Amino acid sequence: MPEKNTALPEIVSRDEWHTARKKLLKKEKEATRARDVLAAERRRLPMVPLEKEYMLEGPNGTIRLLDLFAGRRQLLTYHFMLEPGDEAPCSGCSMFVDNIGHLAHLHARDTSFALISRAPYAEIGQVKKQMEWTIPWYSTFGHKDFNTDSGAGSGFGLSVFLRAGSSIYQTYFTSWRGIETLGSNWTFLDLTPFGRQETWENSPDGWPKTKPYQWWRLHHKYDN
Repeated sequence: MPEKNTALPEIVSRDEWHTARKKLLKKEKEATRARDVLAAERRRLPMVPLEKEYMLEGPNGTIRLLDLFAGRRQLLTYHFMLEPGDEAPCSGCSMFVDNIGHLAHLHARDTSFALISRAPYAEIGQVKKQMEWTIPWYSTFGHKDFNTDSGAGSGFGLSVFLRAGSSIYQTYFTSWRGIETLGSNWTFLDLTPFGRQETWENSPDGWPKTKPYQWWRLHHKYDN
């Protein structure tokens, strides 16, 4: 039995619960269709070219932003709030990273993912080891234009980039409550210009597409 003085939902019969559930389900489906429309509009956003060659520090030294694509066409970067000398990582950013799935599923859709912070890489490496994360994580210490130009500044957020040859374009940025809606491979892909790349999506002509479901694999079964 529930503890006394604890607020709980109303208790009803199974039939009454089914009626209420169907009423809510109708609204949930409307919200799903509205999100699909919004994602279709997002795939048609214009993009802005990156005029600078941004440099970052990683486990193997200095690299270009272009290298973060790892040969793929799309890149998502999460701006993780870790400043030089911080005693502990941001709890909100840490919760977000804890909810990121295996990156193989994003890689299968030609999309890379990396964390970006303003702290020196030596400090990033310590936090990464402490948190037991394997997601690629790079430092903009000494190269802070990237944070400002992409829209994150000294805060947190998620940027989306598209590569055409060696040219890079920013296609999207979100922060604050926009971050709370993320945390799965599908919602991440919904932010990219190519989307999930499935035939049911309303995308511009010429966008890459395959049948839904059939591209899914166990994360160690994708063809690299």
